[in-house]
Parts: sequence; structure tokens; C-alpha cells
Amino acid sequence: MCGIVGAIAQRNITPILLEGLRRLEYRGYDSAGLAVINADGKVQRTRAMGKVIELEKALDRQPASGHLGIAHTRWATHGRPAERNAHPHQSGGLVVVHNGIIENHAELRRQLQSRGFTFTSDTDTEVVAHLLAQYYGETDDLLSALRLTLNEIHGAYALAVMHQEQPQALYCARMGSPLVIGEGSEEHYLASDPLALLQVTDRFRYLAEGDHARVTRDGCEIWNAQNEIVERPISRYEHAAHSLDKGDYRHFMQKEIFEQPQAITDTLAGMLADDHVLTAVLGPEAENRLADIGNIHIVACGTSYHAGLVARYWIEEQTGLPCQVEVASEYRYRQVVVPANTLLITLSQSGETADTLAVLRHAKTRNYLATLAICNVAGSSLVREADWRLLTHAGPEIGVASTKAFTTQLVALLWLTTALAQVRGVPAATLKTNLDALRSLPGLVEQVLTMEPAIIDLAQRFANKHHALFLGRGAHYPIAMEGALKLKEISYIHAEAYAAGELKHGPLALVDEDMPVISVAPSDSLLEKLISNLEEVRARGGQLVTFACETVDHQSGEQDVTLHLPNVPDCISPILFTLPLQLLSYHVALVKGTDVDKPRNLAKSVTVE
Repeated sequence: MCGIVGAIAQRNITPILLEGLRRLEYRGYDSAGLAVINADGKVQRTRAMGKVIELEKALDRQPASGHLGIAHTRWATHGRPAERNAHPHQSGGLVVVHNGIIENHAELRRQLQSRGFTFTSDTDTEVVAHLLAQYYGETDDLLSALRLTLNEIHGAYALAVMHQEQPQALYCARMGSPLVIGEGSEEHYLASDPLALLQVTDRFRYLAEGDHARVTRDGCEIWNAQNEIVERPISRYEHAAHSLDKGDYRHFMQKEIFEQPQAITDTLAGMLADDHVLTAVLGPEAENRLADIGNIHIVACGTSYHAGLVARYWIEEQTGLPCQVEVASEYRYRQVVVPANTLLITLSQSGETADTLAVLRHAKTRNYLATLAICNVAGSSLVREADWRLLTHAGPEIGVASTKAFTTQLVALLWLTTALAQVRGVPAATLKTNLDALRSLPGLVEQVLTMEPAIIDLAQRFANKHHALFLGRGAHYPIAMEGALKLKEISYIHAEAYAAGELKHGPLALVDEDMPVISVAPSDSLLEKLISNLEEVRARGGQLVTFACETVDHQSGEQDVTLHLPNVPDCISPILFTLPLQLLSYHVALVKGTDVDKPRNLAKSVTVE
């Protein structure tokens, strides 16, 4: 949730560090800092509360320059936002920056204090600084000190380390949080995201899980977790894939649909340990208060509202907590009963949605246990004003119809469900299922996206259609709602979604030979009932389009279309089933000739009521 930049060069690297922090500010804005080895061979550290601009002002007052340095922009986990908790952290001449969570920091802190180390912050990171300093004092070798420290710490981390007595090298390590080494000419760099370094290089070595490295002006040495020297290939950064350029895609929406595997990977970075989730990413106080939650209210608008509806099924099934989901524009205009120990979750892609923000602000006057913002924009009003926060890291989403922001919201909500289940003592097997499923998601998403050619053919059937029904059951009913919303947003086809069991209570009157009925049919406990509902449609001459698990033996009629998805655990099935519906809406819009990225009458961020 934070950002790291490091550099070693013959020139002054302070401007490189600052520009890198500006580019990483979307990953954290609570505080920022940098440290360099100056001309006197000493550590010069500057830290500031707030955004990077505050660090720049501090450096204007007291300039810092050097050929070796590290920098950091912080998203608070352990320790409230404060200058003393800002990175870099220091122990004597040793300096460290850190992304992630050191889970055994409390135990290590007690041990280090008993050995005479004094702590000046509330962070878990300072433990790493003092451990490194201790082992450096014993070995007089920073690489050995780093390896000994890595053996002691548990959790997720990306680390960058330097020492004023060894100004010829930077050291780094990663476990559960990304880290790259940038290649230059007689200068090299470190960053938690290659975006931070595009002003100086487009060539990167991506460290693998468990790697640690020594970086000098002339190159780098990389070791794996077994301390074996390894070679990580240099990859050239594909600018178009992450810029505001469509690249080889026809529209931003199409590009963003295909960015979902990476967006999910980025969202989960640093949030999962081997057998549990790292709850401290929610904020300094959240970890100790999750067990107090007795009720949950989720409030959102549009696509985000649909994500909340899916989460209700997860939360109530896996945690036993009552969960209420409402649209923000209605929630704040009625007398809401707020039970004791209620967590209010607000969902927004932009973090500036007026109705959702108003609910959050109104909540400050009520007796909620806490407020949590799940959002894609770190510096947004929603994130800044909530007690706890969870970033989705979908990256810029230009298309008005949300795609990757929706799926990453679902990923964040499934992670949160797992965190709540974890503190409530659910069986280890349930946690393992969720964790394994989350880790498998990026690859499964890539697999499902290969359905695009079949969906291009299917879209032709909608050329002259003006109405459509979407059906789903259980957690897939909100996915049907999302599919209908996408179709109407960008193709202007009138579409409605229903829980499939409601067909006979009215909507069945609409079904005829000209009405496409799109259903999602996962292999779950409601499958037989759903198939019975589809037979009701077929008997009325409706055109059935079914997205089904590969294990579902669904007999299609002559005019029916059935496309298959992989069979996956129930918890991630809604995420995968939304992908073909996104592709369908996109390609139907192409057939209809509408403005895909900028549909009429709509805006990306709704900042008015």
C-alpha cells in the first residue's frame, strides 16, 4: 500500500527520488520521506506529513543531495500518520524503507528493547532497522545482516536498505510485495512499481518471491530464498499498457477488460500470507477491532452497489454477520437503524461520488463502530475521510462503464470477508479455500478472457434487439444485474435483471421469440432450480444465452447459445462470470455503433446528487 524508490548514481539522485514519489503517490499519501548519503558520507534524512509536495517544501528549506538514496510514500498500517512514523527509518548509520507488514513485530520489538535499542516510532518497520543494525554490528557485512534479518521477520515485505559505511551499494528484498530493479547507464534504481522510474529507464528486472539483491552503479547481484545466485531477465516496460493510451485496443473499455488479471494481482499484493490474510493493511487501528464487528452496512451507487450485493452473500455465509446493502442516494434519506458495533463500508471507484460521500459524512454523527472506504483512488475524499481504507489498485479507468474497478472491488470484498472470517475463528479449511482461490484468480481471468472470439460471434445476434433479460441466482443475481447495467450503459439496449425464481411472478410475460434471456449458470447448489427457470423461458419461445460452468450438462435448444467457463470454487465464481458479460456488452455496443467509452448522458465520476 506504500511506495518505494531507490537510486545509486554518479549524479545527485534526489530529483530522481522525488519524481518517483510523485508517480507513486497514488499508493499512499499519509507521509513521505527520503534519505541520502551526502557529500560528508553521512545519512541526511528528510520526512514530512501529508503528500509529496510537503516533502518538497521541506527539501526547499533544507536541501539534500547525494549519489545514494532511498525514499518512501506511506500508507499507514502500524502507527498513525505522523512525521515520526514516516519512512525512512534509521538505526545509527543504517536506513530502511519498507512496504508490507511485519507480523511478528511486537515480539521482536520487546527483544530489541531488552538489548538496548530505543524506538522512536510506532511502526513495524523500525524493528527491521534495529535488527539490521544489530546484525551489521555482529558481522560488519550488510548482505549477511540482511539475510539474518530476513530469517527473523514474518509477513509480507519489500525492503530497501543502505548504510553510510557502505555507500557503494543498495540492498533490497521482497516477499509478498513487489519490487523491481531498474537498469541504467552507470546508475541503477529500485522501486515498488516500474511507473516510479519511467523518467530514467524502461528496462527492469522483476524480483521473484523470496529474492534479495545488492545493487551498485554498474549492475546487480540477485539471490533467491536459498541464497543461490540467480539471473532475473531484463524486461522492457510496455508504456502503452499502463498509460492513458489505448495501445493496440480499439477502446479504453476493451483495454481495461484485458487489464483485469494485472489489476487483481496489484490489488492483492502484500495482503496475503501463506495461510492467512494480513489484516493490518486496513489501517493502524483496524486489526484490533475487526473482532468487535457485529453488523455490516454496505453503501454504494451503480456498479459499486452490485459489488456490495455480491459481498452480502459472502459475508453472511462465511462469517454469520448480518449484512445490509443499500444505494447511497436512498440510505441517507431515511431513518436508518444502526445496531451496536456496525461497520459502515462505502464503495466507490473515484472516491468522489457525492451520494456515497454524503453517507460517510453523515455516519460521523451516528454510532458506527468504524467506517471503511474501498476505493481505487488513494487521495480521494472518501479515502481521506474514512476511518479505515482498502485500495483496489485497478489503475486509471477511462471508460465510463466500469470493468476492472468492479472486479477489483469484488476481490477486495472477498479479501475482507476472509479477514472477518479469520478473526471469528472459522475452520482453517475455509480460509485455505479463499486464499487459494484468490491466488488463482489472475490466471483464471486470463483463461476466461480467451472467450472473446465466441462472444464476438454471439454479439451479432443482438444487432436488432431492443430489450434483454438477465437471470441469476444467489451471489450471481447481482452479477446478472451488473451485466444488464453494462448492456444498457453502452449499447442503449433496455435490459433488466431478475433473480431467476422471480420469472413466474411477472417478467415471464415479456418473453417471446424476440427476447434474448442471458443467464449465468455456475455449478452450485442452486443450479437445478436455475435450469428449471430456463426451461420456463424455452417453453415460451425465448432466446436463451447461457454462460455455464464446464461441468454443467445443460441441453440447449436449436436457437440457444451456451458458452462454458471453468469450474471454480463458489467464492470466486461471481468474479469470473462477470467477465463474459463485460465482453458481451462491449461487442454488442460495437455492433450497435455506439460511443463505447463515452456513452450518452453519463459521466465517470458522479460528483453531484
